[in-house]
Amino acid sequence: MTGVRQLLGDLPVFAGEPPASPPPTAADTPVAPFTARLVGAARAQVPEARAHDEGAAVAMTTERTMPAEAVRAAIEAGQERLRALLPALTDDGVREPSELPGWSRAHVLSHIEGVGLALARQARYGLRGELIEPYDGGRPARDAAIEAGAVRDAAALGDAVRAALDEASAAWAAVGPADWSRPVRHRNGDLRSALLAWWRELEIHTADAGIGHGPRDWPRELCHHLLDHMAPRVPTDLHLVVTATDGALSQEYGSGDAPTVTVSGPLTDLAAWLTGRRPHHPLDCRRSGANAPLPELLGWP
Repeated sequence: MTGVRQLLGDLPVFAGEPPASPPPTAADTPVAPFTARLVGAARAQVPEARAHDEGAAVAMTTERTMPAEAVRAAIEAGQERLRALLPALTDDGVREPSELPGWSRAHVLSHIEGVGLALARQARYGLRGELIEPYDGGRPARDAAIEAGAVRDAAALGDAVRAALDEASAAWAAVGPADWSRPVRHRNGDLRSALLAWWRELEIHTADAGIGHGPRDWPRELCHHLLDHMAPRVPTDLHLVVTATDGALSQEYGSGDAPTVTVSGPLTDLAAWLTGRRPHHPLDCRRSGANAPLPELLGWP
């Protein structure tokens, strides 16, 4: 299968580039800081899509935050959207290509099942004060499980994904306000970072499956988080300014001394591009005021 080791989830065993751990936070500290410069009142080239595994180029102001409970509620809404799409799966349909090179829809659904359970067990063990790898057997076992799961028919895949979503809901519902800074093995982070990882995995891969919910349907709050989380993908020798044409948001990355490139379009399309997904509408890119191709982005953070 083409490029399997470049495909998949938000986990360091997949990425090969473990990020720095987020600092511990107080129990009532909101989750998912998003920094941006707000403006006003308040692709010809498409990056390679990949199943992401989970010196940043960031020059941003005015921090906004999203409380853990709001993230958890957003995840529940995303899980319900995915549940509603599962009954329409067909045996022929799950064999069709997904939005990820080399993967069928069945591969993506098998991955959603696996990563949902992997991150749910981070919550289960983290609440007990124990650290455990996301997957027993690491990446090879994870890859093998995805391949094995992808051969199932539509009904079996749907049942497996529903069971994983049920376990994810139960595991994350058990996390209390004082628990978010508990450490987990996943990316050497904490429960709040693992919660955010599940949000990204759920929403991005639901779109990758190509079963009726795409990047243009992503919630605005998720897009805000992705614009922040994807900052390390912007080359450090670039001053990138992204502007949402459907809202009052402009965000800058990199050094102001570097060449300036501006990219503008709907918020969901900006988030899609920064995550390596195909924007629904072409983005407008300009360098020194002239039309230019979209800049090449770095690897997954």
